[in-house]
Amino acid sequence: MNGQEIKLILGTNIKNLRAHRSHSQADLAERADISITFLSNIERGLKFPKPAVLSQIADALEVEVYELFKTNNTPKTTANNSRKIISLLSKKMNKKVNQAMDDVFKQYLK
Repeated sequence: MNGQEIKLILGTNIKNLRAHRSHSQADLAERADISITFLSNIERGLKFPKPAVLSQIADALEVEVYELFKTNNTPKTTANNSRKIISLLSKKMNKKVNQAMDDVFKQYLK
């Protein structure tokens, strides 16, 4: 599973959850404190939000962040894909956290 597939799953889930709650894009964008254009790009799988924005969207939809990536919310997917997505995201986030920590140590512990 590649990054584009993850973006599409995320976007589809956000769109489905938003529609299930009868929110327009404008409603959700306002509740999540993001622009409608950005939300539209996320829903279409064109953009991937930063973790803080994912949290804002999840809060606005009243779900946990991981639920935005559940593949059983989308057609033609399996639980195995969910594990792959979560594993991939975890690895990428760990890498970014480690890089940030390295940067902090380099800056302050010269």
